[in-house]
Parts: sequence; structure tokens; C-alpha cells
Amino acid sequence: MYNVLMFVDSGVDDAFALMYALLHPEIKVVGVVSGYGNITKEESVAHTAYLLNLAGKRDIPIIAGSSGPLSGEPAQFYPEIHGKGGFGPIQPPNNSKEVNVYDINKIIEIVTTYPKNLIIVGVGRQTDVALPLIIYGSEVYQNINALYIMGGAFLGPGNVTPEAEANFYSDPIAANQVMEKAKNIYLHPLNITSRALIPPKVISYIAEKGKSPFNHIIKPAYDYYLNAYKKNVPGIKAAPLHDVLAVSAIVNPNLVTYVPRRVTVEQFGSARGKSIADFRPKPTQEPEETLDWIGMDADIPAFIEDFTLTFMREITSK
Repeated sequence: MYNVLMFVDSGVDDAFALMYALLHPEIKVVGVVSGYGNITKEESVAHTAYLLNLAGKRDIPIIAGSSGPLSGEPAQFYPEIHGKGGFGPIQPPNNSKEVNVYDINKIIEIVTTYPKNLIIVGVGRQTDVALPLIIYGSEVYQNINALYIMGGAFLGPGNVTPEAEANFYSDPIAANQVMEKAKNIYLHPLNITSRALIPPKVISYIAEKGKSPFNHIIKPAYDYYLNAYKKNVPGIKAAPLHDVLAVSAIVNPNLVTYVPRRVTVEQFGSARGKSIADFRPKPTQEPEETLDWIGMDADIPAFIEDFTLTFMREITSK
């Protein structure tokens, strides 16, 4: 069993990642940090509470995340991708003020509760993952097993600028703090997550045959997301569920092929948010403790199979 602390914004793809984690029998979600990203912090908290309620997991603590990036700039949202409410056509009750949430100290409590037995998953902006490193120092995560992150783009284009992926671009300061200070990072960039295409027929099959408490929202949320992608990526036939791949990689160790490289993130200027690593045939030697694991290939058929089997499940007690 993998104890997992999720960092999400609970827009469409983050929501699918959280649903996957709640459904998978080998994952125990021990907390959800819910902050801004593709949607506002308030919407994120409300969506997370909605999903936990559907799953019958109201005991999982929700930690209120940040409202914007470390730079103090206004957060940028993407309603054209995720819908005005952030969850496609789904309208969860916007009752974030009524939801019982914890502050950032709850993160430290959870990390302390599961020494050497906790994985952190960051599939949104890296602001909230970075804050404990800034407030408490680089040793704050020393007793976790690993960080599984969705972010960056290598040897290929970004999705917000020609070079930058959205999670890193939206708070490059936080992303660089995480990549430089945290250890044992497994990074899942656009070059593999853009291939994590779940066919519409799979979604339709799950919606028709599945037994999960999320069945009634999976297809409308996915369809909205796919239609948004079709406007931006002409000819695309299926929507990439970037964030689910990062969670699936935890329980499927052979799913992603990684290479060790030191990753930094450009924080300013026209290359803001660009993820940088040395892919020359003879890269500069870096201290082993600075190396991160960059996903460079993924077994997509295996991912689709795992996604299908997981979303066909009923919620089990963990």
C-alpha cells in the first residue's frame, strides 16, 4: 500500500488524478492539498471536497493551498480548457467556506506521521509543494520516499509558450525551488504525458459499465476537456490525462522509463518556465544528490489498461 499526499488544483485533469488515486486499491490518500492552478483556490477546495464526498472519504484532510504564485503576480486561469467553474459542465457546490480545511502545518504533520512511508504527488502548480521547503528548509521532505510531479517539457514544445509547460510556467520560482531542493523526484513532463491519450470509447465503456461513485461525472468532464483540446490541437482524437500518468507510475514501476539528470527551471524572461536538463551525449557530471528522474518514455497501452481497470472499480476501504 502506498500512502500518498496529493497536491492538486482539482481542474479536470487533476480531478481525474485524484479520482484515480481514490479508486486504486494500492493507494491510500492521506491528505489533499488543494490550491489555485487552472481554477481558483476556492473552486479547487470545493471540487476536492465534492470528490471526497462522492467517494465517501470525508475523513481525508483537505489542506487549503495558495491563491497565487510566489512572485505575487495574479494567477492565470484557463476556463477555455477547464470550463468557467473549472470542472467542465460539472457544477459542484461552491461551498469552500463551509468545508473544514487545514493550514500548511497539516502538511508537516502528515509528513511526520508517515516517515519513510509517504509519496508526495504534485500534479498542479508547484507553489504549495515549494512552500514547506521555503518555510522549514530543504530537509522538510527528507523522510518521504519520493515526489511524483507532472511538469516541464524536454526535447519538445511547451503548451503555454513554445518552451514552457503550464505548471512550471505559472510559478517558475516554486518549480525551481522544488527541483533544486527536494530529492528523489520523478518528473513526468509533456513529452510523455501528451501521449497519455485515453480514447473516448474507453470513457464511454467506463461510464456504461463502471461501478465507481464517479461514473456520472467522468464522461461529461472528459468530453468537455476533449472538445477544448480539439480547438487547440487540430486533428486530436483523444484527450491526454497528463496528471493521471504521474499517479499511475507509482503503482506501475515499469510504466515510465526515466533518465537521471539535474533539472532547473528558468524563472524570468522570454524563456520563463522552461525546464532545463543536459541531454548531450556526454552531459556535465552533476553531484548524485542533485539528480532528478525525468520520464522520457511511457508504455501507453499499459497506461490505458490500468486506467480502465482502475476506473471500473468500486471504492474500497483502505
